[in-house]
Amino acid sequence: MTIALITGGNKGIGYETARLLGERGMTVLVGSRSEERGREAVQRLRAVRVEAYAVVLDVTDEASIAAAAKRIDKEFGRLDVLINNAGIAQGSADGRASSDTLDVMRRVYETNVFGVVAVTNAMLPLLRRSPSARIVNVSSEVGSISTQGNPDGPLWPMRSVPYPSSKAALNMLTMQYAKELSEAGIKVNAANPGYCATDLNGFRGYRTPEQGARVSVHLATMPDDGPTGVLWGDRSMSHGTHEDGVIDW
Repeated sequence: MTIALITGGNKGIGYETARLLGERGMTVLVGSRSEERGREAVQRLRAVRVEAYAVVLDVTDEASIAAAAKRIDKEFGRLDVLINNAGIAQGSADGRASSDTLDVMRRVYETNVFGVVAVTNAMLPLLRRSPSARIVNVSSEVGSISTQGNPDGPLWPMRSVPYPSSKAALNMLTMQYAKELSEAGIKVNAANPGYCATDLNGFRGYRTPEQGARVSVHLATMPDDGPTGVLWGDRSMSHGTHEDGVIDW
């Protein structure tokens, strides 16, 4: 039995990730801030024969994280896959760096960066008990400095600080955890699901949540000779192709 925890797993890409991993035979733990929404997601998953359990988990609340880790330890004894999927996107109306407020920056970083650190550190003792644990940080190509800095690229017109910079920070976290945990056999990678139609962007994306979820599933199920410390996924913005692959940091 393989145990996978997905933060923000009650909707969108997180839900589809839980479903796809469940279809592969994993037991999925659906992390959700709302107990009710978590239970509803689990009911839908069980309806398609996925073994799923709701876990109340607010990535910005250390007490909630500790309680989730304690429950997983008690009920399952270990964790094989951690997918840090929960994320938010906010920014100034005009997109100027000078217009973004510290309050917005703090809110975005609390979830997209600090929340990932808090959850990962809390779950590491459980992940170390797995014979081949995987950590997937759901990031974005908008956090790629090389892509953002290309005057001829599609991201050059983008003018926003909170979300892109939080994903750039998440990419660096991914690299540092990958280096630290490589000797333990734990692979840590960042996923770029692409521009998916979710409530994060008002459902404007050109990819489906399932297509975005397949990126995380790929990284969560890599063989032992797979890479660690890479940003992998939809390359349409940086390479002009809809094929998934490694993206430059």
